[in-house]
Amino acid sequence: METLRTGRFKKTVSFIALFLILAMVLGSLAGALTGCGASKSGEDNATVRVAALKGPTTIGLVQLMDKAAKGEAKGDYEFTMYTQGSDVMAAMAAGETDIGLVPSNVACVMNKKVEGGVTVIDINTLGVLNCVTGSGDIATVADLSGRTVYMTGQGATPEYTMRYLLDKNGVTDCNIEFKSEPTEVAALLAENSDAAGILPQPFATAALLQNEAFSIAFSLDDEWAKVNDSCDIITGVTVVSNKFLEAHKDAVDTFLSEHKDSVDLALSDVDATAKLVVEQGIIAKEPLAKKAIPNCNIVCITGSKMKETLGGYLQVIFDMDPKTLGGSLPEDGFYYEK
Repeated sequence: METLRTGRFKKTVSFIALFLILAMVLGSLAGALTGCGASKSGEDNATVRVAALKGPTTIGLVQLMDKAAKGEAKGDYEFTMYTQGSDVMAAMAAGETDIGLVPSNVACVMNKKVEGGVTVIDINTLGVLNCVTGSGDIATVADLSGRTVYMTGQGATPEYTMRYLLDKNGVTDCNIEFKSEPTEVAALLAENSDAAGILPQPFATAALLQNEAFSIAFSLDDEWAKVNDSCDIITGVTVVSNKFLEAHKDAVDTFLSEHKDSVDLALSDVDATAKLVVEQGIIAKEPLAKKAIPNCNIVCITGSKMKETLGGYLQVIFDMDPKTLGGSLPEDGFYYEK
């Protein structure tokens, strides 16, 4: 009998040991999943680091930024604002940000500069450039012949859009002088009302409110439509690093959904958005923000429409100079379709 009891005891101990080992394995697996950003509900709770540019692209984000600050957003976000697209590219190349809102051509360059590449997930801003001047002699791009034009955006969408329009209008003697900030362009215009400046929104609206002598001579969107009816000007897009997309696709999809909601709310509730825009330091005063927001052309275009629209614009500037996109057009995998 003693031998029988010992045998049963050994079997019981072996079963318990096996159970404990199995529990430890399952626990380790669950811990590994949690460490990769998966919650108990199966949702991806990874923190998404978002880098945006001070201007229209961030205006479309402010409603989401406000929700995130209040703990009301579905995703977990950290937002950083920059003044240059190259700074966003540098941050993503250094692994310091996951999603970036950048000029459309910069997105193509990033695809080559960021390890593993990037994927564009939406178009966030269409055309926002206007020619502001106090001169009554300027009404079209052709009227810039023989003049100096002040603008920002060297090496990015604004420069290539402007050079394309000058070329299509046969203007070969317009001198473009680049400045680092739109406020510098506005200051130069204030000193010489006959000067011409290419200003993005909301800075164009601000310039008009600050000086009654100024007016918008023309919109670059209108001038573009005269020479190209195949696509629109695409100022800004949103990209995600492929490493982050592969590891946290659900978090990216959540951001994409919340970005669209934020844009829709920004356009439907301009008063509330104006207040948030001022809080973020994008525009100085609410009355100015209220006037500027409807002119900022913020959007959230995704899927096949994004690919068709953006692809058309990139083809135009690539044909002008392949270096604008880093030497080659992006392949189909560059565009994200859920």
